[in-house]
Amino acid sequence: MKKILLKKEYVYLGNLILVNRKHPLQEKIKSYNLQPFNELYTKILLDYNANLELHKVLNEINSKNNIVPVSGYRSLDEQEELYRNSIKENGEEFTKKYVAYPNCSEHQTGLAIDLGLAQENIDYIRPSFPYTGICEAFRKKSVESGFIERYKKEKENITHISSEEWHFRYVGYPHSKIMSEMNFCLEEYIDYLRKFKLGQNTLSFKEYEINFVKMNEDIKEISIEDNEVLTISGNNVDGVIITKISNLSQRKGK
Repeated sequence: MKKILLKKEYVYLGNLILVNRKHPLQEKIKSYNLQPFNELYTKILLDYNANLELHKVLNEINSKNNIVPVSGYRSLDEQEELYRNSIKENGEEFTKKYVAYPNCSEHQTGLAIDLGLAQENIDYIRPSFPYTGICEAFRKKSVESGFIERYKKEKENITHISSEEWHFRYVGYPHSKIMSEMNFCLEEYIDYLRKFKLGQNTLSFKEYEINFVKMNEDIKEISIEDNEVLTISGNNVDGVIITKISNLSQRKGK
């Protein structure tokens, strides 16, 4: 057995953080590992692991540049400017539907990417990414590599964001697959995981075991087996999610 120390700041870090108007990003706690999308789009940045998985999907579906990145990581200043400009150009009603309030945008995490179908003119705020052809192929395949379509039409009453067919969020595997199979948006999934308190109940999925730890203390100590591989992510609300896999080699055969 080995001991792992969980710190309160972990609540605000990781692939599963929920960022919305009710749960803004904690700007004082940053842990970015950003890289350019590629040599052609050096100004579009994305989390390192998310970028690796994104290119993996694009290669697997042989996209051949039919899908292009439109918007990745944004700083607080960039999000504020986008929000202000959208209000001036599009009005308050449109902006509230399609542009997140500063510090409430997933784009500030580096884990979100807006994708568009390659066209001569691409709308920066609402790029075309239809439910057909190469775009739908990406949508289906990306779930296997940790991505979810974040804002679906049928979830608008929960996310309070209008449908965004172009906006994809990296949450990591197996969480993307579980969310897809259970038809959960991120808000629903974060609530669902609270049922699986460490030491009481476990969410099992293939070779993975998932637990929730409520962080009502500055530091908590947990114990895991020596052969277990562990990832930790906060939910940006009240706790951390522990994802364990006993044999890392099994991940390749998911």
